[in-house]
Amino acid sequence: MRLLRPLRRYPVIALAILVLVVVLALLASGLPEAARWTATVCVGAFVVWTAIRMLRQLLRGHFGLDVLALVAMVATLAVGEYLASLIIVLMLSGGEALEDFAARRARRELTALLDRSPQTAHLISDGGPDAERIRDVPVDEVRIGDLLLVRPSELVPVDGVLLADGSFDESSVTGESLPVARTAGEEVRSGVLNGTHAVRLRATRRSADSQYQQIVALVRVAGESRAPVVRLADRFALPFTAVALALGGLAWLLSGEAVRFAEVLVLATPCPLLIAAPVAFIGGLSRAAKAGIIMKGGAVIEQLARVRSAAFDKTGTLTRGRPELVQVRAAEGFDESELLQLAASAEQYSSHVLADGIREAAAARGLALLAAEEADEVATNGVTARIGARTVVVGKLATVAALAPETRPVRLEPGQAAVYVAADERFAGALVLADAPRPESAAVIAWLRRERVSRIAMLTGDARTTAESVAAAVGIDEVHADLLPAEKVALAAQLRPRPALMVGDGVNDAPVLAASDIGIAMGAKGATAAGEAADVVILVDSLARVPDAVAISRHTLRVALTAIWIGIALSLGLMLIAMTGAIPAIAGALGQELVDLATILYALRALRGTGGGLPDPTAAPRAAQRR
Repeated sequence: MRLLRPLRRYPVIALAILVLVVVLALLASGLPEAARWTATVCVGAFVVWTAIRMLRQLLRGHFGLDVLALVAMVATLAVGEYLASLIIVLMLSGGEALEDFAARRARRELTALLDRSPQTAHLISDGGPDAERIRDVPVDEVRIGDLLLVRPSELVPVDGVLLADGSFDESSVTGESLPVARTAGEEVRSGVLNGTHAVRLRATRRSADSQYQQIVALVRVAGESRAPVVRLADRFALPFTAVALALGGLAWLLSGEAVRFAEVLVLATPCPLLIAAPVAFIGGLSRAAKAGIIMKGGAVIEQLARVRSAAFDKTGTLTRGRPELVQVRAAEGFDESELLQLAASAEQYSSHVLADGIREAAAARGLALLAAEEADEVATNGVTARIGARTVVVGKLATVAALAPETRPVRLEPGQAAVYVAADERFAGALVLADAPRPESAAVIAWLRRERVSRIAMLTGDARTTAESVAAAVGIDEVHADLLPAEKVALAAQLRPRPALMVGDGVNDAPVLAASDIGIAMGAKGATAAGEAADVVILVDSLARVPDAVAISRHTLRVALTAIWIGIALSLGLMLIAMTGAIPAIAGALGQELVDLATILYALRALRGTGGGLPDPTAAPRAAQRR
């Protein structure tokens, strides 16, 4: 039954094989006339069907390559090569099957994302005193704030906040192959696979707004567009047809044998033009998806492969987008570890953005947070905490100086901020924080310059001093600062040479991403307006995926164009040989199928495209989490 399944899927192939077997049986039985008429009726029906399809295409304004197949079948029948005409029928129908197989193979990563979309969620509701009730609901009915249960080896249905620690397989979304540990209070994205223990989470987004559904929507868009190189292949149809007919006519004229015309046209294979480019581009989209890069169609691949200018937003793109501790300046009588521990212990009761950076720095150094007997936070000024026998104050210069008069301001570089600390009314020191450049940013800029991206600029709304400091650290020499969103759009439009790409992450980047030749959104922190406006969405919190996207695109375009020209060269070469009479019509029909197969297999090389070769800076933190 498994062997018959492909024949049921492709009935024309099954019919062609059946007729070919019948014709061969009639020939073996000494009934050549019956064999000829059987083949003629079958091929005639296929010719009529092909002619109808060709006319429909012409009415839509498309000149296809079906005319070559039509003329080849009629010509082979006219010169008595009915076996060759049957093989052409089998070849054309088989070509569609080959295209279908190649497309399914190339779409594997894309369709895997679509097929795994969560459908249901386990909703936890109140079942009475000291009881809970769990019921399954469609994922579309989950509301923000709902309490959900995710069982082992199940997909997380919507974005939510974990209520307990867990481990997740994020490979289908980010490409990370090993499990990633997440702690209570941390957000987990929809579409990732839960580990070996059931976890609970509080929904923070509806299904339609969650990351996985946004990815699914992007994938659907990616599969529908046609790349310019594919449309270019369509334009090759008319000249290729004219050349094939001219070569066939010349062979007939020089030899005086009509069979030469048929032998040449049998080898005029349209497959490299019809199939190679689409298969290669689908393969490139699939390869990118596997790396955590969603591209919205083949046209994006071609633009990205030819990029010559680039612009970057600063905050959250070239930088991490959050303050990090860069220096500990302890006052006399305090050491750095003591100062950081006291500050982090007080800041654990603060919701200020700088407090996160201080706590993370203490955790990275293995410093335990000390419990406070009482704590009080004054918005925008600081926090006061009673830790053991000490009263610790962490906050602005004026707040700390009011309690410790010897407090002095520290010198800061552009883009830095200071948090001051006092203990028992003594100045303990200052912590210097900054939104530091990503560790991979400088390598990304250097890679783009090596790869013939001749102009690289920073477009940011931040102050010029801060922007220039970050630009110098990552290797960008053209800085445009203090920009409004409309000014970013105008500057991006002026970038030369083109095509130009723009990389950003925030809602304020959406207009410039939409207006650029290629907009790339850093979408690891969730689906935003930037992701909706961009042509490429990077699902991993790593700028190194930008070179990966460019490298995959260039490999894909190179494979597509090479497949087209290899197929055309083989077809023309075989047609020239057939003009001498060295290739019989039957052998030519079989040879054409081999050319088709070779072209498709070469186009599938797009699936093996490599990235930019830069190390993934997120790998080390994830490895540490797993330990």
